[in-house]
Amino acid sequence: MSRRCLAFLLLGAAGVAAQDLPKFKADSTLVLIPVSVTDHSNRFVLGLHKQDFQLLEDGVEQKLANLSGEDTPLSVGLLYDRSGSMGGKQQTSRQAVAQFLKTMNTSDEAFLVAFADEAEVAQPFTNRSEELDLKLAFLQPGGLTALLDAVHLGLREMKQAKNPRKALLIVSDGGDNHSRYTAKEIQGLVRDADVQIYAMGVFEPTITLGLSNEEVSGPRLLAEIAEQTGGRAFTATAGSDLPGVAARIGIELRNQYVLAYQPSNQEKDGKYRRVEVRVSPQPGLPPLKAHWRLGYYAPGR
Repeated sequence: MSRRCLAFLLLGAAGVAAQDLPKFKADSTLVLIPVSVTDHSNRFVLGLHKQDFQLLEDGVEQKLANLSGEDTPLSVGLLYDRSGSMGGKQQTSRQAVAQFLKTMNTSDEAFLVAFADEAEVAQPFTNRSEELDLKLAFLQPGGLTALLDAVHLGLREMKQAKNPRKALLIVSDGGDNHSRYTAKEIQGLVRDADVQIYAMGVFEPTITLGLSNEEVSGPRLLAEIAEQTGGRAFTATAGSDLPGVAARIGIELRNQYVLAYQPSNQEKDGKYRRVEVRVSPQPGLPPLKAHWRLGYYAPGR
């Protein structure tokens, strides 16, 4: 097999046995940055090595201590919108969650937060997908959308996670219109949490009369929150696209690198450190695209 074939094992390649990664904490020696790498056709690129990455913190290049491309156990929080506007999308939304759950392994765990006027934990952490399916089946649509409250509750529930890699998956069709927490407050919490956030949903393709400012700006807000964490917000043009989007997110979580480094800046100033990841050009291939967590808060004194 050629060196090029070995270096670029695209989506569908066999995974490596799962091993635990060190758990990230703001005051730990190593900082962990999950990174997804795709080619020009949006296929995941595996088989890269440590020397293929360059990582900068606040513009200063850092020395990578380790790179892992293994399929490590996941702790996932499902944030499910059951507000009134989701009435006609319940079936496809449940199918989307079911499709995502198919990508999970026995060592993974997940919880379910349902939200409408309020957010509540419908199912605590479990590794049995049938328990999540059962709770979803009994959810009834109705009420407004407390999406930001759901993110806050999901981050709080994630503190009970057993696995080092964590992600929230938001299933919703629009913006927030009934939360106690503000977008600024949630963005601050997201920056401070070691949790990737993904969002999927069907949004109105054009601004519709009668929608609030929060609902109109909802897709943009979700995209900004997800980007901060190294996750992404996917927009489906029709409800029938949701299961495919869910499967895509599940596969992306399974095909990530985790870059570990010890920051050269050892100041305990509590400030936000911006992170940039670059992937070296590869012979015979167009430029590769990377998605990563944009930064973290340094420990305080």
